Amino acid sequence: MAELPSSHPLSRPGRREATAAGIEAVYRARASEFLRVATAIAGSREGGRDAVQEALTRAFARRTTFRGTGTVEAWLWKAVVNSARTVRDRSPRVAEAMDETAAHDAVDERRDAVRAAVAELPERQRLALFLRYYADLDYAAIASALGVRRGTVSATLNHAHETLRAALGEEVLA
Repeated sequence: MAELPSSHPLSRPGRREATAAGIEAVYRARASEFLRVATAIAGSREGGRDAVQEALTRAFARRTTFRGTGTVEAWLWKAVVNSARTVRDRSPRVAEAMDETAAHDAVDERRDAVRAAVAELPERQRLALFLRYYADLDYAAIASALGVRRGTVSATLNHAHETLRAALGEEVLA
């Protein structure tokens, strides 16, 4: 995980404003993770790019609304997740695109099975998995991005793992 140093002012909670330079610094450090998670949520690479762009544009425009209760990075993660959900909800073709992708990738049945099982998870479980494994966020950052408590993240990931084990068999997740 590409983390900002603990001495970096953006990595500390309690900061009262998000500056343009601060937002840019987080973006530069996490751009690939933002895109990977947004793509997974939106259902397409194009949708993921649109979501990240929209989230950053809004963050720059609304940087004075940052409350400072968490890190700027967690605030941006929440913006990226929300934008990706909006992009997904606006696009009626996401389900079709996911089906086409699965059909073209028939060579790897295992990946298809995992993809299908993850798609069947409740949304919060899917989002928590994406943030944990695509972005390598810790539980506190995931909690902040999803607007839930840290213990809820732990329980959510546990339920997701149990559901995936039941659907795919223990050996797939080993």
